[in-house]
Amino acid sequence: MQTGGGLVHRPSNPTSSGESRLTALIEIERLTKRFAGFTAVDDVSFAVARGEVLGFLGPNGAGKSTTMRMLAGFLPPTSGTARIAGADIQAQPVAAKSALGFLPEGAPAYPDMTVTGFLSFTGRIRGFAGAALREKVAQAMAMTELDSVRLQPIETLSKGFKRRVGLAQALLHDPPVLILDEPTDGLDPNQKHEVRGLIRRMAPDKAIIISTHILEEVAAVCTRAIVIARGRVVADATPTALAGRGPDLDTVFRDLTLGQGAA
Repeated sequence: MQTGGGLVHRPSNPTSSGESRLTALIEIERLTKRFAGFTAVDDVSFAVARGEVLGFLGPNGAGKSTTMRMLAGFLPPTSGTARIAGADIQAQPVAAKSALGFLPEGAPAYPDMTVTGFLSFTGRIRGFAGAALREKVAQAMAMTELDSVRLQPIETLSKGFKRRVGLAQALLHDPPVLILDEPTDGLDPNQKHEVRGLIRRMAPDKAIIISTHILEEVAAVCTRAIVIARGRVVADATPTALAGRGPDLDTVFRDLTLGQGAA
């Protein structure tokens, strides 16, 4: 599969005998989104297998959030397809979204709900009730360390805590696929360390995409990195291989996104 530039990643064949770990749980094929005369995402293709943590990098306006919103079913593509755990997000939205945990940009939530109330509401939408619902909410709050604010209205929380509430709702149903847009945005250094550790612990059993502007985060938690610029993939490699293309990852990122190093 051609990714548009850089090193090419080829996911394993889902029908092979090694399917259990390396099957692609996220598949994007020739995904394109146009707004009037502007092309925000231009013929993007890639796949993410179970056990992979993909860092999705690019400057503001590169098409990262638009790609993730299409993958999550929040925005219909102009053309192309996206599949979650084998289910087409447009043709089989319920099956696809049941396998997906999505933390969108801004981590929107109902501001007048308490943390417990919002997570319980999310769990009921996911089909949980009674003791199972209480257990899922408690687990999600424990993983994101929200117990100390569980009875506070979300509108009273700091930006960092609001982000953790958004992460908790994405994790609540233990989905095999996670799409996280800036998961550590607004967190202090200790909280960032905790969230990165959580991602590493979950990684072996999931396919995870992390959109981030923090290049050190890619080196810390990602097994692979894709760089997108002007709506197109310009690099797809391991963080080590990507950093090896220049004196440091910052320089490589600038060269790729400013058009000097795209290959």
